[in-house]
Amino acid sequence: MEIRAYRPGDGPALAALFYETVHTVNAADYTEEQLDAWAPGTVDLDRWDLSFREHDALLAVEGETILGFGDMDRTGYLDRLYVRADRQMEGVASAICAELERRAPGKVVTHASVTARPFFERRGYRTVRRQQVERRGVLLTNFVMEKAAGGGPCK
Repeated sequence: MEIRAYRPGDGPALAALFYETVHTVNAADYTEEQLDAWAPGTVDLDRWDLSFREHDALLAVEGETILGFGDMDRTGYLDRLYVRADRQMEGVASAICAELERRAPGKVVTHASVTARPFFERRGYRTVRRQQVERRGVLLTNFVMEKAAGGGPCK
């Protein structure tokens, strides 16, 4: 597995990976209506490309296969972290997250899904609060979580 920077042509593959991951991995914790609101199957590829180019965006790849991706903005907000459903629990998310955390300017903050919360807890993040976010008129639960600069948990 190699970690590499996002390239503008990666957008369509990342959109497909995002949809498939949400609709398989997160299905245990969210309803079909919530999954459809979160990942309806279409994304604005131009907006995604711009977002990835403005962020520190990394992909885990094996040959030509994208295993997962993650991105962080300049403030330390970890925006997206998704891994193919068939490559869960193999260290892909950990590798991407570790590199993003290493590059962070300070504290890292993320909005973790119910599904992802245990992953972030194992990495030393603490839950700041539970929240309801609206996507396409549907409420979804997630958790604002943070981790101190240098890898220790926030106090």
